[in-house]
This record gives sequence, structure tokens and C-alpha cells, in this order.
Amino acid sequence: MDDITIPPKAYENPEFLASPEARTVRILSEYLEPLSRFKRLKVNSTVLFLGSSLAGGRDKNSLLNKYYWEAEELAYRITRWAIPLKPKGKNFVVCTGAGPGMMEAANRGAARAGGKTIGMNIALPREQRPNAYISPELAFVFHYFFMRKFWLISRAKAVIAFPGGYGTLDELFEMLTLVQTGKIDREDVFIILYGEAYWRKVLNFEALIKAGTITPDDAGLFTFFSDPSKAFAFLKKKLMKFCRILGPTI
Repeated sequence: MDDITIPPKAYENPEFLASPEARTVRILSEYLEPLSRFKRLKVNSTVLFLGSSLAGGRDKNSLLNKYYWEAEELAYRITRWAIPLKPKGKNFVVCTGAGPGMMEAANRGAARAGGKTIGMNIALPREQRPNAYISPELAFVFHYFFMRKFWLISRAKAVIAFPGGYGTLDELFEMLTLVQTGKIDREDVFIILYGEAYWRKVLNFEALIKAGTITPDDAGLFTFFSDPSKAFAFLKKKLMKFCRILGPTI
């Protein structure tokens, strides 16, 4: 009888937790763990920065170099303004996908302003390392892309899309679709396409309107900016209305 092995509890069984049968448990964990952390740290709302992971602040010859530093400056201005805002808690916290490039720039600017800043990394076959400017207590790693998207979007009161590729386009159009379909009210989030020349070249919204696949009103879901000071002035004016919100929306 003394040689009887006591089996592990189900929630302490790594083989089970990694199995297909436990997928629901893993998905719920990626919802509940960030939720508990945001509640504990009193993160009320965020400003989401999107953009290419290939942009680098050190490569002065890169076409994206100026956008890197403009993202850094805009994140700095937003954070410096947001830190003393009421109600209690953290409002308009800069949030990114945690990677390099534009994401690093935004986290860097927020850190320079002395604020907390969020990074939501994703586990990939070719591992993406989180950048060094994320607040450790607000650093996340997700397995499921859709849970990462949920948390990138759910508390965002503004989304700022800097020039980027597939990932940026995916996340941008996810947000535009949610607003267009009314799943998110268009007055509850403000969308900026930063770098007007880039976005007008890459995305031909006029062609979509002409083809009848979107309406002229759909093209009003976002605003173009190409200057950090002007983008900040717009956001400051628009986001002030959310200062009356006393807590998170979920």
C-alpha cells in the first residue's frame, strides 16, 4: 500500500493541460488571467498602436525610420497627458503587440514619459521577443491569436495604425469591421491611419466606394494624420469624453 502513486489533480496535470481536450481551459486562461491583472492594476482604458515590426529606430536609411520616431513621440505625448487624468486608475495606457519596430517605438515613448505601457506578445514558431520598454507587470504572452486580438481591442479607446504589413492590416481591418458592423460603437473608439501618403498608396478606399463594396460613410470611420502634434491634439480632444467613465467596460 505504501507504494501507491497518487495521481496529479487535473489542473496540475501538464499532459492533460497541453492536450486537445483541455483547449477550452487554455482559452479561458487567456481571458481570465489578463482580466484579473487589469483589474488589479486598475487599467481602465488603452490606446492601441499598430505598425510594422520591421521598422527600426537605429536604421536611418530605412523608409520607416521617421515613422518609428513619430510613433515614439506620439506615445510620449499621449502618456504624459494621460498620467494625471481622473478617475482613479490608469487611462489611455499605450498598448502594443509587444514586438520590435513600431511596437517598440510606442512602448519606448510611453516609458520615456514615465508611464506604464502594455505589450501583448504572441508565441510563434519563430519566436518574437518582447521589446525592452514594456512594463513587466503589463507584459503578456498569448498562444491564441484571437484571444490576443480580443485583449488588444477590448479596452482601446483609440487605435493608431502606423505603416505596416500583413499583421497591421489584419488588426486594422478587424477593428474597422467591428465598428462598421456596430459591434463597437463608432463613438467608443477613434481610429487613426498615421502616414497619409503611405496609407493612400497602399489602400484605395475610393476604389472600394466606387465599386460599391463600402459606403462613403464607411470611409469616415478613420482619420488620416502625418504629424505627431496634430494627431495628439485630435486625440486629446476626442478622448476627454471618456474621462467620465469610472471603470472598465468588461
